[in-house]
Amino acid sequence: MNTPYERLADVINAHTYIVLGVAAAIFLLAIGGLTMVTMETGDDTYIDKNTPTGAMLAHYSDTYGSDAIMLIFECDDVTDPTILQYIDNLEADIRNEQYVDSVSGIVDMMKQVNGGRVPTSSGEVSAIMQGIPPETLERYLPSVMMTITGITLDPGVSESVQQQVLNSIRTVIAISDPPPGLTVTVSGNPAFEQEMQQEMGSSMGTLILAAMLLMVLAVTFLFSHVRYRLLPVFIVATGVILTFGMMGLFGIPISMTVIGAFPVLIGIGIDYAIQFHTRFDEEMQRGTIPQAVRATVGNSGPAVLIAMVATSLGFIAMFISPVPMVADFGVTCTIGVVSCYLSALIIVPVFGIISKYRPKVRQGRLDDVEACELDWKGCETEPTHEQGTRGSFTEHYNHLLGKVAYTIAKNPVPILLIFALVAVVGYQMDEEVPINADQDTFVPSDMPALLDMEKVTRTMGSTSTVPVVVTGEDVLSIETLQWIDGFTTYELERNDKIIGATSIVTLIRQYNNGVLPVYESQVRDVVGTIPEDTRKRYLNGNMEAVIEFSTVDMEMDIARSMIKNLEKEAAFYQAPPGTTVMVTGTLDMFTNLMDDIARSKTTMVIAGFVLIFGFLLLVYRRSSAITPLIPIVMIVGWNGAIMYLFGLDYSPMTATLGSMTIGVASEYTILIMERCEEELARGLDIYTAIQTAVQKIGMAITVSGMTTVFGFSALILSEFNIISNFGLVTVITVGFSLIGGILAMPAVLSLMYRYSNRNGAQPAAQPSV
Repeated sequence: MNTPYERLADVINAHTYIVLGVAAAIFLLAIGGLTMVTMETGDDTYIDKNTPTGAMLAHYSDTYGSDAIMLIFECDDVTDPTILQYIDNLEADIRNEQYVDSVSGIVDMMKQVNGGRVPTSSGEVSAIMQGIPPETLERYLPSVMMTITGITLDPGVSESVQQQVLNSIRTVIAISDPPPGLTVTVSGNPAFEQEMQQEMGSSMGTLILAAMLLMVLAVTFLFSHVRYRLLPVFIVATGVILTFGMMGLFGIPISMTVIGAFPVLIGIGIDYAIQFHTRFDEEMQRGTIPQAVRATVGNSGPAVLIAMVATSLGFIAMFISPVPMVADFGVTCTIGVVSCYLSALIIVPVFGIISKYRPKVRQGRLDDVEACELDWKGCETEPTHEQGTRGSFTEHYNHLLGKVAYTIAKNPVPILLIFALVAVVGYQMDEEVPINADQDTFVPSDMPALLDMEKVTRTMGSTSTVPVVVTGEDVLSIETLQWIDGFTTYELERNDKIIGATSIVTLIRQYNNGVLPVYESQVRDVVGTIPEDTRKRYLNGNMEAVIEFSTVDMEMDIARSMIKNLEKEAAFYQAPPGTTVMVTGTLDMFTNLMDDIARSKTTMVIAGFVLIFGFLLLVYRRSSAITPLIPIVMIVGWNGAIMYLFGLDYSPMTATLGSMTIGVASEYTILIMERCEEELARGLDIYTAIQTAVQKIGMAITVSGMTTVFGFSALILSEFNIISNFGLVTVITVGFSLIGGILAMPAVLSLMYRYSNRNGAQPAAQPSV
């Protein structure tokens, strides 16, 4: 009875152009999906809004939070009355823009002191400046050469709306005709996010182009022993387009980490294309095109499918990550490897039929042994060559790999002990690798928006705040207000990282002559005098209020410690009964991201191993199904050593390294085991089967591995530090995967088969070489 793959081969042989038409229709559908692809940055890529922490952050952003847009004015003297008048006119125009809540800067302070008028002379400016508190003046006017105006947007506006407002503000500035010598720079988090999206789009195009060019180079030089050597590159390009199309159709956004997924899937996808192309060329050496199609689809199809599913399960393990961009990375890679597999499965035989494929003629070989050269173990004698023509580099390389594999299979224990020892040390080192969740270190260090943000921080101090949301039956009760006042004072006195705090209590004092009322009726009266736009930033009805703690600029790990202490102190400084206190905000999100990375990187590795072992157990239905995973356990340990020795850190991208390694390396180990099974089924003994398996597919695995390395190398070219570091470790990981497949796997197979004695025969005493 024909298998589904054999039936597919028969359909391709009998109805080649119909299959081509169906494939073309799917490809056109994917082209349509390309127009629906979107990019995403911001909080949604770092935290799941369905979790309690994510839900609170979303609620805070919608109710209170609003990312400020900063305008940086620079010239020889920003206190010149002409400049001040221009700034005042510009602010007035911006206030009229939709979704702008307020605009404030040095001009507004001067107007408050000067009866609502902009000063018209230098003397008037000097007199007014003396009436402004020095700390406030220094914050908004650090020197006569620069001043900063803050633009506050309505709470809860979406990212797309923020981008619209940014574009509108830039348009207003462009038509405002600034005085000569004055430059106006738009900064702040919304501007940072907008420029990061633009950089991401540019980086993605560069990375994909670089990966494809590297693929062409690798295939040209390493895959020259077959005809149409660039066919795998075309297959991978098709797979990438299909992946983009599926992302658009299913609404999967492109985030910072997803950009890195494309060179990854290019590197893995070239693997499948080379495996099918190599097998088709091998079959064409000894048969007709229909026979080659049937053998390639029928034999390599299921074997590569098992490897592809194992690789996909490694990526599927990323779905459990609490970090949305990591989960999206896993989804994208899964869609990508499936697309590349299906593309290779269909394109190689269809192309072979349409092009009337003919393999390259191999020189220096006797005709009567041509058909069994690659299968020399199945020949009665080793093929012979004409004098002086021992064979091609490919044959020499495969021959060498076979001898090495045989030697390792005969003496597996020493090499496994060495590999295992390095892995154990690597696992220990992995615990010392730092975790990085600072977004500023992820992007290009010379990105203009980042430099502008740093300028604002140097000028105004840290713009970071840590909001504390207080919820209860009545947050305006005297008891709750006194707790807010007491807790704020407690933190300002004991926490050296907190430099200021603002809350509804601050506003009540401000509007009540600096005194906190003692009766609730007085509280209601005072609250009624506070302007709604001001009040709503710290009070939501009677059941919720927020304390905004201003902090110094600090490293993310220090912020992590500070927030954990703040949470402990909020629990220690006991709130009134029925009142809950929760820390939230962007800084809290990034510190939680550090914890998420620490937990998920281990969880994803364990999940990857469990999923792949379960799959292999289902496929092979025996305990030895764990065999392909044993070398991978070692490889994951080696990765930890490399991370530590290279001084790298775990980011949302490198946190995926373990589960990605499982997926990538499992392909090589599974393919070798599958080919070994095939040779055992032909009646070869254990050692000869291992030798023959490695010898037959050694070049294909090496070429696919090296082309994968070339694909991953494109990541190193990225200007995004988070992506380039990921590229470096993945290149090394693929190298480790090749070592694990070609060197460690023969040793593991030897031990597993030796103890199970699956073929019921004694191992051969000597290699047949």
